[in-house]
Amino acid sequence: MTHMTALWLPILLSSVIVFVVSSIIHMASPWHKSDYPKMQNEDQVMDAMRPLAIPPGDYLIPRPANMAEMKTAEFKAKHARGPVVMMTVMPNGATSMTGSMVMWFIFSLVISIFAAYVCAHALLPGAPYRAVFRFAGLTAFIGYTAALWPMSIWYHRAWNITIKATVDGVIYGLLTAGTFGWLWPR
Repeated sequence: MTHMTALWLPILLSSVIVFVVSSIIHMASPWHKSDYPKMQNEDQVMDAMRPLAIPPGDYLIPRPANMAEMKTAEFKAKHARGPVVMMTVMPNGATSMTGSMVMWFIFSLVISIFAAYVCAHALLPGAPYRAVFRFAGLTAFIGYTAALWPMSIWYHRAWNITIKATVDGVIYGLLTAGTFGWLWPR
């Protein structure tokens, strides 16, 4: 077993590397530019929703009160009439990326801590690069991607978004694996 204290550098450095690379992927490359297309009648939709003053949150429309209501003819007709919507309403006003960037870095840090935990309990100091790479990479990949797929399976999130985010997760997992393999205690 390797002590977690010996892994602070690969934990921190892999988090920084993933943060920088993910920022480049999302801000400087065209890879995610088409994830959310512009709604054709965006202004009309916004004008119609604005007076409703919907508080920030996640919503499902139509939303049955219970399973029994879901089986009623009225609800089925409402659902068939549409639109059927799952949406996230965010606060109005200027969007600051600072909070999201901080939370993303903390998330990356947590993923690296999990990778370190798995590696620390599976490998001894001086373990071969490939073994460290395998354990750290798989753990990080799972951490970055496993929860994405249920969003497409159950909530109809576009599969192209899930697949692109999974490719991102492969990249982040490989970067984490390489960092841990490189800095593994000898």
